[in-house]
Amino acid sequence: MTNIVGISACPAGLAHTPMAAKALEKAGEELGYHVKMEQQGSMGPVNVINQDEADTADFVLIASDQKITGMERFKNKKILRVDINVCIKAPKAVLKKCVSTVEGA
Repeated sequence: MTNIVGISACPAGLAHTPMAAKALEKAGEELGYHVKMEQQGSMGPVNVINQDEADTADFVLIASDQKITGMERFKNKKILRVDINVCIKAPKAVLKKCVSTVEGA
């Protein structure tokens, strides 16, 4: 099973951040991927990815154009950055494209 971790973040961190995280996690479940998304917003980090989860991930998906904190957890990991709005509108397509990109690398 493909194991994906990621972070969603938007300027305010109130609406798009959790919407993207939930959309990607739901799409992952439907596609047979394990997806865990950390949310970095105005309320602080939610659903934090620990070092073990980062280490066992096949790649890291960043759903944001914002500065992300804690990136050192993902040292030596393939990191894919996608616009947060695309993650909300087409989460399955985003995940499929990310997986195919990593598998083709």
